[in-house]
Amino acid sequence: MNGWALFDWANSAFALVITTAIFPPYFETVIDKEFTVAGMEFSNSSWLAFTISISYLIIALLSPLLSGIADASGRRKFFLQVFTTIGGIACLGLFWFQGMGDLALGTLAFALGLIGFAGGLVFYNSFLPVIATPDRFDKLSAKGFAMGYIGSVLLLVLNLAMVLQPEWFGIPDAGTATRLAFVTVGLWWLLFGYIAFSRLPGDVRKKSTGIVDISRKGWQEFTSVWQRVKASPPTLRFLGAFFSYSAGVQTVIFLASLFAAKELGFETSELIQVVLILQIVAVGGAYLAAAVSKRYGNKTAIYFQLIIWFFICLAGYFVQGKSAFYGVAAAVGLVMGGIQSMSRSTYAKLIPTREDVTSYFSFYDILEKLAIVGGTFIFALLDLLTGSMRLSLLSLSVFFAVGMIILWKFELPEQEVALTQDAVDVE
Repeated sequence: MNGWALFDWANSAFALVITTAIFPPYFETVIDKEFTVAGMEFSNSSWLAFTISISYLIIALLSPLLSGIADASGRRKFFLQVFTTIGGIACLGLFWFQGMGDLALGTLAFALGLIGFAGGLVFYNSFLPVIATPDRFDKLSAKGFAMGYIGSVLLLVLNLAMVLQPEWFGIPDAGTATRLAFVTVGLWWLLFGYIAFSRLPGDVRKKSTGIVDISRKGWQEFTSVWQRVKASPPTLRFLGAFFSYSAGVQTVIFLASLFAAKELGFETSELIQVVLILQIVAVGGAYLAAAVSKRYGNKTAIYFQLIIWFFICLAGYFVQGKSAFYGVAAAVGLVMGGIQSMSRSTYAKLIPTREDVTSYFSFYDILEKLAIVGGTFIFALLDLLTGSMRLSLLSLSVFFAVGMIILWKFELPEQEVALTQDAVDVE
């Protein structure tokens, strides 16, 4: 189980350092405020948001086939290694992204990093029902997120020192230090990712007759699981709520730092400090969500956090000064890890079998990715049309409201919680 949580330690560095803390403000600094591509006008913030949308759309389209193949051929860990390698190498490539002349390079490397990160999650998440019993899902899921926050914070502290005091490291300037921070993420992701792979259960390859046969069986596997998901109203209701509120959660996580840089004038070093506070609070938030769930149930724990998320969007629309934004960021930290951790463990409890778990989690991950596509696209479109990110942020509150409405009648069936199979205890 420690090996599974260690992978969160590895890949969370990308989610924190690149997508949240450093890359968005760096992109806003080195790319023109307004520019034209193929005859179309873009702002730098809308371009970044559209890049996120397209990247997640690509992986959402690939996930059903890949997850089905993983289950049909017994290659769950193999695909996790492939996507990790793609993401890690893409981070290394960001070192050469320095300005408008490198827009294509920077966009491609960032997109491949997103694809590597998001593409691996379906295979990583699908290990949860394999290595733990249902009574341990909440705690183990929280442990994974907590490990990710702790590990990524340690790396971010190093990156903050590099940006603020580049001469300590023999680096000529802050710009070079920022690009070297991207390199440290790639190395961190690859190093600890492959250590985690050595501790995760190995693939049990299934006999096949080639890629065509594997693909056919993979699609059959996926469609078979889809039929079982449709036959479970509680699962469909939860996934519907999850889709809605994930659009808000993930868009805030991806674009909050860009909002702070563009609307409130935060410098990169200031944003790193904000994100450090957010991550430290998030560690406690993940465990707090697990504790609330243990006492009051998963639904109550998720609902409580959605109410906080709703008011975060309202507060973000009205926030004017940097001091107030620190408070909003602390609130995000409190519920950021908890909502993701609790969603993952709740869905794991809805899976009635430990067979085909990759395909089951594929629905979960596809919906999350499509939610990101929808949330970031709407955010980018409103930003492009209005010239302000505030209305875009306010619009995200609708996603949380709809999620709460759908979740209102959701109940976790006892018979689906009480799985009896023993889990593999991987240390």
